[in-house]
Amino acid sequence: MNCSSGKESVTGEVPAPLRFTLSEFAGSLGDFGTIIPLILAVALVSDVNPRYILLFFGIWFILTGLYYRLPIPLEPMKAIAVIVIAGGIGSGEIAAAGLILGVLFLVLGYGRCFAVIEKWVPESVVRGIQLGLALLLFKASVDFVIKDVFFFVIGIAIIVAFLLIIHYKKVPDLSSICVIAVGVIGGIILHGIPPLSLIPSPTLVIPLPTDFPSALSTLVLPQVALTIANAILATSLLTKDLFGKDVPPKKLSTTIGLMNIVSVPFGGFPMCHGAGGLAGQYRYGARTGGASIIVGLIFIILALFFTSPQVLSIVAVGVLGALLVFVGIEMCRYSLRTDSLAITIVIGVLALAISMTVAFIIGIAAAYMIILVKMKQAQKGSAA
Repeated sequence: MNCSSGKESVTGEVPAPLRFTLSEFAGSLGDFGTIIPLILAVALVSDVNPRYILLFFGIWFILTGLYYRLPIPLEPMKAIAVIVIAGGIGSGEIAAAGLILGVLFLVLGYGRCFAVIEKWVPESVVRGIQLGLALLLFKASVDFVIKDVFFFVIGIAIIVAFLLIIHYKKVPDLSSICVIAVGVIGGIILHGIPPLSLIPSPTLVIPLPTDFPSALSTLVLPQVALTIANAILATSLLTKDLFGKDVPPKKLSTTIGLMNIVSVPFGGFPMCHGAGGLAGQYRYGARTGGASIIVGLIFIILALFFTSPQVLSIVAVGVLGALLVFVGIEMCRYSLRTDSLAITIVIGVLALAISMTVAFIIGIAAAYMIILVKMKQAQKGSAA
């Protein structure tokens, strides 16, 4: 099933058609291994309502699918999610952080801000962020294996079986559908069917003046570099790798700004795009914005008719780990297309060992040190 219109796309061309095939459906599930565990953990330790997190994710998935016409993913802002999970931060500070980041990235999306950022951030640094993300995905999959070895092995077996079938016969890769289906059946066996109930009316989350300074130091600063590097620059670069299409960083920055300003005051969680999510959705079959619309409808249905974090914990975590392993492999493949393998590997290792933000800063410094050394050597050579 295809849908198209005569309007122009973000790149000024006639937009690619939206497809709603089994492959797009399979691809739409490719980032569940990242999104679901983070939302579940945040909901369990804070006073945010998981139903409104899911609702706004669903709405914005649909809007980005229609706007970009590509499977540009949405994910919870990882640095904020990890800090909230570790510290039990309340909804006021979360809303304040979302508003600050929303305004910041909306401003960066206008003018030539990202043209300057792109010019001064070497490609090897962006590729290093991609590699670091791949290593973090492998680490997350290990956590899932420890919790649920049985369903992890089943998930890996299903994906490998599909790879072998596809190698010998041209068929769609429906491994993610089968893996998630097995995970849901396993979750129902382990936890039962989640209860059905309608979503309550929204409550406006208005941060107190004291929430903004705290959110700025605790949540915003660790997130900014990660969003610029992974959610914007790496996603834009990976879109060129996978689809041969130019999605400018300023466009990604603008949509990040808009969705946070609009959603966070009504109970949404700070969200962004992500290179890992893009690799995951592509790996399992997503090729158009139809995949984003499909996953958006899934999240809206879950938000409107099911209650509490129980609906998210229905998927056996082992199968999520299996999905993450192959997403990590996909990310590794593209991260190694770099102009400086040494810088890329150093950044990847630092991202795994310390943090993505520290890796980004050290990577920038190291890349420019190498450039300066080469310039001095060239000058000495020309003088000689």
